[in-house]
Amino acid sequence: MIFTAGDPSDRAFVVVEGEVELTLGDSVLTTVGPGGLIGEMSLIEQTHRSATATTKTDVKVVPITQKRFMYLVQETPYFAITVMKIMAERLRTMNARV
Repeated sequence: MIFTAGDPSDRAFVVVEGEVELTLGDSVLTTVGPGGLIGEMSLIEQTHRSATATTKTDVKVVPITQKRFMYLVQETPYFAITVMKIMAERLRTMNARV
């Protein structure tokens, strides 16, 4: 378990190796592999975790603190666009399920 829905948030994570499953209750929202980002929503909204992140395999993740996340978004346009693309893709996937 990396984090649980409702937990306070102070960092996002980049998945370097392995797979992480994001769930809400009994529903699997998505599986994130190497290069993927998890936990970014709660840093943007500065609120509690909206989903649970559980490892499916052995994983290696790199934490990104709130301060570092804001620096990367402000100073690195490519990072900000990548985060927006990830969030848009997840939103499209959830809309397709509804």
